[in-house]
Amino acid sequence: MFGRLLKQLERRDRVSEEERLLVERLPVTRRSFQNGQELVQEGSRPGESCLVISGFTARAQLMRDGKRQFTAVHIPGDFVDLHALMLKIMDHSVVALGPCEAAFIPHASLIALIESAPHLGRLFWLSTVIDAAIQRSWITNLGRRSPSQHIAHLVCELYLRLEVVGLVEGPSFNFSATQTEVADMVGLSLVHVNRTIQELRAEQLLSWRNGTITINDFNRLVSYADFDATYLSLNKEPR
Repeated sequence: MFGRLLKQLERRDRVSEEERLLVERLPVTRRSFQNGQELVQEGSRPGESCLVISGFTARAQLMRDGKRQFTAVHIPGDFVDLHALMLKIMDHSVVALGPCEAAFIPHASLIALIESAPHLGRLFWLSTVIDAAIQRSWITNLGRRSPSQHIAHLVCELYLRLEVVGLVEGPSFNFSATQTEVADMVGLSLVHVNRTIQELRAEQLLSWRNGTITINDFNRLVSYADFDATYLSLNKEPR
């Protein structure tokens, strides 16, 4: 259950066997969700934090006119709401992108873990710092990159994050989001998203069929998207 979370932590720093055991002993409640269901509700005061076990989720903010903006995608091994430990009230919801499973861990147990193992506390803090770095990158994409660069950048990011947790096969990975959901990530219409993906295919940068994305030439896609992975903090060093 915690394997992919630990892969993420170990990619960025050494995790001792004792620390692994502390994480693996955390009490959890497992729940399954279908596409569009909320794992976390906007305005709620969670007493537990949610860890994605399988599938994809997205942070969502809903406008009064019914329009929706996704502000992040979460993959297996991600905590979607560790920041709720400090903020208390959620200012956004977290929704399932296709079927997914999540583990809910009481805040009291997480606080006890952080107090007993300060290094793990710093690694959990790092995960929220990386969340913020990802959102800064998404803001730049929305404001300054072309639609085709924006979607190419999203694909590069997802590929590297999924590679860390062992969910890529060569140049390919599964991504369950529909084009409508991708439109809510990149702030475009469904028609514009479809046209943009067709442009990336025509440039032979990637293929995107039946929920599987295949990158034809990763270095070329990185160059096209003006992608710099620094914000993902993938280097292993003491934290």
